[in-house]
Amino acid sequence: MSQVYSVAVLVGSLRKASLNRKVAQALAELAPSSLQLKIVEIGDLPLYNEDIDSDPPAAYKAFREQVKGSDALLFVTPEYNRSVPGGLKNAIDVGSRPYGQSVFSGKPGAVISVSPGAVGGFGANHHLRQSLVFLDVPCMQQPEAYVGGAGSLFDEQGRLSEKTRPFLQGFIDSFATWVARHQG
Repeated sequence: MSQVYSVAVLVGSLRKASLNRKVAQALAELAPSSLQLKIVEIGDLPLYNEDIDSDPPAAYKAFREQVKGSDALLFVTPEYNRSVPGGLKNAIDVGSRPYGQSVFSGKPGAVISVSPGAVGGFGANHHLRQSLVFLDVPCMQQPEAYVGGAGSLFDEQGRLSEKTRPFLQGFIDSFATWVARHQG
């Protein structure tokens, strides 16, 4: 039996009908059997505040435990103002603290940015990668994944377009190889 790796998926958009969440769900369906993707919710995390970290709120504890218990990380994010959304940055802050106790450290990761715009969230993708260097997350470099025109990725029934499927399949298959290489 082959190894199955658990992947904590952090979705940067908090909207219920988020295109990023839909892409995350599509990636979970396309993932090879060696990956088990699970979205870790970030919307209920209070803003990170070191003053309350001596007695962290339940949401901090639950988030940290879920991420710590995973083997790998997948970030699916839109771009807000040429960077990552505040909720995702807050989740990164919550998971990386207290200093020296980061739940991200050493876990292989990947970033896919999804945007209705033509640039596909390039700025957010690279800002996030910059944080991942500091967090000691070995981030998959290729294939790069900037998904533009995201409004046309799904049909009215929510099914992934056949035009997009091969790209996402290639991305998630490469990520599976990346995770196995860094976990082996």
